[in-house]
Amino acid sequence: MSSHKSHRRRGAAPTSGNPKFYGRHAVYAALDNPERRLIKLWGTREEIDKIVIPDGLSVQFAEVADLARFVPKDAPHQGLVLEVAPLEDVWLTDILAVDEGDTRPLLILDQVTDPHNVGAIFRTAAAFNAVAVVTQDRHAPPESGALAKAASGGIEITPWVRVVNLARALEEIAEAGFWRIGLSGHATATLDQALTPGRNALVLGAEGDGMRHNIEEHCDQLAKLPISEQMESLNVSNAAAIALYAATVRRG
Repeated sequence: MSSHKSHRRRGAAPTSGNPKFYGRHAVYAALDNPERRLIKLWGTREEIDKIVIPDGLSVQFAEVADLARFVPKDAPHQGLVLEVAPLEDVWLTDILAVDEGDTRPLLILDQVTDPHNVGAIFRTAAAFNAVAVVTQDRHAPPESGALAKAASGGIEITPWVRVVNLARALEEIAEAGFWRIGLSGHATATLDQALTPGRNALVLGAEGDGMRHNIEEHCDQLAKLPISEQMESLNVSNAAAIALYAATVRRG
């Protein structure tokens, strides 16, 4: 159960094309995020009765079957659907302006486009307190119900930085004192050998193609996960989880 006590009035936003989040974790996290513009909440009476409705939010009671029309087929909406406006842009320069003693890992995704994978990565990034997730604007999924559901609230916690040019962003990341480690199956070093005690930026490419050559060239070192030779690779969200864990352990 969540209280979601917020007395900040949410401003109106255009409804065309706005994402609809579903499922308790995604909806609760959006309701709790003061930076999120909320538009309309649909839900069963049982689920809405558990929530303290923020001021100004339009609410409509609905049956389970009616809610199913708002979500992908067979998606587990758990009796709640929330229309939201996408979060405001986060600038890379603001994210990099952290204290020099802040050694939390930074995560960069090169053309990872599957919303379920990106959502799962945000969930892990939030769990391990990553500085941010950086993606290229044109080659990343938009905020959506499926992504938010997979993120389980993570996109409300971990900043999402969208950049035009990922290679240029990696140059700025290096200038800010991050050691850029690209995860690649053809690397010779393992991740534990590549991690530093300081700031680590973990770069992951799309499944199948992996990182683009230009992005590899903008990494300080390539590293691999020490997986069995019987498996060619891991799902990118699993690889991100292992890499974030390893980076967090190294900080300790």
